[in-house]
Amino acid sequence: MHVQHAGKTYAHLLASMHAQCFDSKAQWNQTAITALLSSPGVHAGIGMVEDQPAGFIMLRSVADEAEILTICVLPEYRKCGVAQCLLAWGAQVGRQNGAQTWFLEVSVNNQSARTLYEKQGFEKLGLRKRYYEDGSDALILGRSC
Repeated sequence: MHVQHAGKTYAHLLASMHAQCFDSKAQWNQTAITALLSSPGVHAGIGMVEDQPAGFIMLRSVADEAEILTICVLPEYRKCGVAQCLLAWGAQVGRQNGAQTWFLEVSVNNQSARTLYEKQGFEKLGLRKRYYEDGSDALILGRSC
């Protein structure tokens, strides 16, 4: 497994993967992904398993912080270490761009993601009430890069 950098030309693929991982209210379309990838400090990496895309991570680095904008792993590749590789790649990219800390939001209802982030050393920093389209709260998690 390896992670390759993904620029704007990959927006269609990233949108397709995002649609397979999130419910319709939370999906990002190609236009949204292209806009994000056109923003300063935004980077995306695709996790490849035997030359097949298995998931991706998108992060934004600003000053000494990096934010995970989204991370998703296709259902057939879950529990295979893809997310850990994507997080490691993200931390490396963050460090290369001067980030010392990084953070993310995750739904209080997404127990599998919360478990992953806890195992990766993320800690609760706060809570955003009714943050998501479905009305669920978002935990704000952070850790050092």
